[in-house]
Amino acid sequence: MVVLYTPDDYKRVIETALLSSPDPLSLSELKRLFDESFDDETWRALLDDLKRDWNGRGVELVQLASGWRFQTRPEYQVFLDRLKSEKPPRYSRAVLETLAIIAYRQPVTRGDIEDIRGVAVSPNVLKTLEARGWIDIVGHRDAPGRPALYATTRKFLDDLGLRSLAELPPLAEIERMIDAPQSTPHFEVPSSPADQTQDAELAADANQLDVFAPHGSG
Repeated sequence: MVVLYTPDDYKRVIETALLSSPDPLSLSELKRLFDESFDDETWRALLDDLKRDWNGRGVELVQLASGWRFQTRPEYQVFLDRLKSEKPPRYSRAVLETLAIIAYRQPVTRGDIEDIRGVAVSPNVLKTLEARGWIDIVGHRDAPGRPALYATTRKFLDDLGLRSLAELPPLAEIERMIDAPQSTPHFEVPSSPADQTQDAELAADANQLDVFAPHGSG
């Protein structure tokens, strides 16, 4: 049993937990690491100090919508991509436009999306975005038929390396971020067969996105 005396001791435990977790860890989850109870200011100091410890390295500690995690710095991702046997899936114009409208106009109904895009939205587009964990139904509009209201999820923000919707980048940056999401160091969680099926469905539209905008055909 490791005995903890100094802030560095506590930071090593936090570091170990974050590096070994496949998902971001929230502050409430991190607090379960210790019998001692620290106030939020102390936790912030420990995490900020740990973040500084990793300055200048290829991996950084970041805070996302659902918690904290270590991830590869973006400038090094291009080298890690060379180790992958498969290229990340390309997303169709219809998928990206639908996702962008939901992200920037949420909550929206399927009808809202169709009004903005000017074309019908395939049910498969919404289903695959839901299956991917990027959007979810958050309610229903008080209108005839009570249409479902869609919004993005914490997983969507996590996959784009963001803490909140306020950090959403210009529309032109979304495609690049989705095609090359941040990766965690030292390990990679393998895709399940269901994930691979979802990727295939998302990339199935042959009309690949060249210019990202909230209006267009596809």
